Amino acid sequence: MTKDLRNEPAIAFRAATRTFGTAVRAVDGIDLTVRRGETVALLGRNGAGKSTAIALLLGLDEPDSGRVELFGGTPDRAVAAGRVGAMLQEGRPVPRVTVHELVAFVARTYPAPMPVAEALALAGLGELAGRRVDELSGGQTQRVRFAVALVGNPELIVLDEPTAALDVEARQEFWHSMRGYARRGNTVLFSTHYLEEADAYADRIVVLDSGRILAAGTSEELKRAAGGNLVSFDLAGGPTEWLGLLPGVTSYEVRGDRARLRTGDSDGTVRALAERDAVRRLEVTPVSLDDAFLALTQSPLTTLETVR
Repeated sequence: MTKDLRNEPAIAFRAATRTFGTAVRAVDGIDLTVRRGETVALLGRNGAGKSTAIALLLGLDEPDSGRVELFGGTPDRAVAAGRVGAMLQEGRPVPRVTVHELVAFVARTYPAPMPVAEALALAGLGELAGRRVDELSGGQTQRVRFAVALVGNPELIVLDEPTAALDVEARQEFWHSMRGYARRGNTVLFSTHYLEEADAYADRIVVLDSGRILAAGTSEELKRAAGGNLVSFDLAGGPTEWLGLLPGVTSYEVRGDRARLRTGDSDGTVRALAERDAVRRLEVTPVSLDDAFLALTQSPLTTLETVR
């Protein structure tokens, strides 16, 4: 019976590991599935394993054990078929060629590319088509990389820190274009240090640390796992030992004379504080993705539930 590859996920890591030397396990048994048409963000501190994971799924490196699949087959096969586009951090500008010449050259290497003018427009390069690539600014060069990744009209696009060299306006324009690409039913996987980008544009977020997946879920699921709200108040010189015993509190920190509690039951936490007459300058605010990320990666007092 012939296998229907249309039902296969776009990306599948199956217990993939990659070790460098004898001590550094950059990818440590990752299991991850990305569905077709999904936009997924990879978050993690420097050295968490994001770039190595991206190299594995693009076929630029091979796992020591386990496997990585794209569209039900090997990464090499998917890349050779023109089903994958990538925008990586590394790479020098090509000298003595114009933007249009470079993007047109790349387009000719794909079996069914999009029109060059469309790729340039999506990347915001229409007015720069005649400029030499090696004369562009850092942000403009980043847009060229985006056009190169896009012009093959791939089903999957992989972006490693795509907006690192862009100003705020250019970042907004980039994600406007990317959302248009994703709405066509294409799959997007991107790594970023801008947590607000993951919060705004990813269907699902995967948090990596030391080569392992700490948590995976929607932004709201990660925030709930970190404690649904933050309760802050002044200690007025009082003790702190009892803070972790309050109802709903999953972790806490003290900055100067102010306590900051993560809690999954803010009503219960506030009632308990009121009973202790500890409601000085009380504030209750939702947990942000930044808070959830820090809670996951900086050893909170209590282990957060991993969202799957």
